[in-house]
Amino acid sequence: MTEDFFAYLSRMKYIVRWSLMRSTVQENVQEHSHMVAVLAHALGLIRREVFGGEADPEHLAAVALFHDMPEILTGDLPTPIKYHSRSIKAAYGEVEEVAAEKLLASLPEALRPAYRELLTAPDRPEYALVKAADKLAAYLKCIEERRAGNREFLSAEKSALEKLRDMALPEVDWFLEHFAPAFEKDLDQLGTDE
Repeated sequence: MTEDFFAYLSRMKYIVRWSLMRSTVQENVQEHSHMVAVLAHALGLIRREVFGGEADPEHLAAVALFHDMPEILTGDLPTPIKYHSRSIKAAYGEVEEVAAEKLLASLPEALRPAYRELLTAPDRPEYALVKAADKLAAYLKCIEERRAGNREFLSAEKSALEKLRDMALPEVDWFLEHFAPAFEKDLDQLGTDE
């Protein structure tokens, strides 16, 4: 078998997110994964530096970079279908597992264990920050769309914020208090005291 892993990875840019919604700026999975990595890193730093907890921000960022890689093979299933029922969610989880295994098989044997953890993200407590970063990225995208005059994202914004609050993570609340308000500013307002 050829070693196709990174050729697959480069195709993340072709998978469009929010496919059922009219966006002012389309977002692809590669862009989303970058933002989730930035946010996961930040949440890890907040946990460690602000709250004195244990976190490895660099590892969280790496997990976030690869968290949606199976979508290269599965596509981005729209949320109303993906979470319609437990059985659909479970079935889609199985499809994602098969996709992850296919992608792992495209690596040399020596690299597979390291990438397995990044692609399959075992259920470790600190990975809740990666899940939070994923939801936070969606919330920030909704703010950007609303600010651009796109009312299409209003209910998604409200829902995303509720999900973030329901996570009851102090790191997320701290980010929302300290950093999220800046997403309401235009370029001229950034960096100015109001």
